Amino acid sequence: MIELSKYKSETRPDWCPGCGDFGVLNSLVQAVSNLNIDPKDLLVVSGIGCSSNLPGFIHAYGFHSLHGRALPIATGARLANPDLKIVVTGGDGDGYGIGLGHFVHAMRRNLDLTYIVMNNQIYGLTTGQASPTSSKGFATKSTPTGVIEEPINPIALALISGATFVARGFSGDPKHLTDLIEKGITHKGFSLIDVFSPCVTWNKINTYDYFRQKCLKINGPEYDTSNFDQAFVKSREMEPKIPIGLFYETQRPTYEDQDPALKAGNPVKAKLGPPDTKRLLQEFY
Repeated sequence: MIELSKYKSETRPDWCPGCGDFGVLNSLVQAVSNLNIDPKDLLVVSGIGCSSNLPGFIHAYGFHSLHGRALPIATGARLANPDLKIVVTGGDGDGYGIGLGHFVHAMRRNLDLTYIVMNNQIYGLTTGQASPTSSKGFATKSTPTGVIEEPINPIALALISGATFVARGFSGDPKHLTDLIEKGITHKGFSLIDVFSPCVTWNKINTYDYFRQKCLKINGPEYDTSNFDQAFVKSREMEPKIPIGLFYETQRPTYEDQDPALKAGNPVKAKLGPPDTKRLLQEFY
């Protein structure tokens, strides 16, 4: 196990005191430490939002990209250097709003990425507007009389879009969340870990106490994580309890396994030199 201090960044987190994202950061650091992932072999990619500041708070390679574009950036990095462990971090607005199209396509391709979404059911960085996961009726700055739309169900969406590892955690339960992140990183294929991460400033409904009373862990001996139909039924449960844990895991070829361009090996380790133009031209004869 690599010492936790090896992942300590010189930049201190600037989240509001009590923000659930602290728990996600700590669980991620604990997970990569337990897995002996050297900081030089880890890349953390994010979009825009409070949660998307996370790459700056961990000593590893990091890329703070555009709003909703974390997954395309991570895809490019993954195809350029398949030896890296790549973790994508962001929020519900970033990933399930403007970035939703990228989310679906990354899952159907089954890229070997781990996507941790800090789902606080509000836009925190822009001071409290409704997000794609805000509950119907929730009053916010942008919906003073209550949200009139149905919320996105990221677990169900991930299942039907082809993600091969689908889980949900709670930042107030760090041991459980660390275990989920470890499993997601070691899984070969696209891993979604949706995390209830309370916004203590702008969301006074979905609080730590709310989730502690509402969440119920699955994955007991009676739960088969390879059963897609069971996982889909479970993904739609919200009452009386909200299930957290590993909903579904399966194996199928990753995008990288099937990409002809990667058959020759890691592109960043390829020897540079003048192109073999004669052989290239012969391919078109």
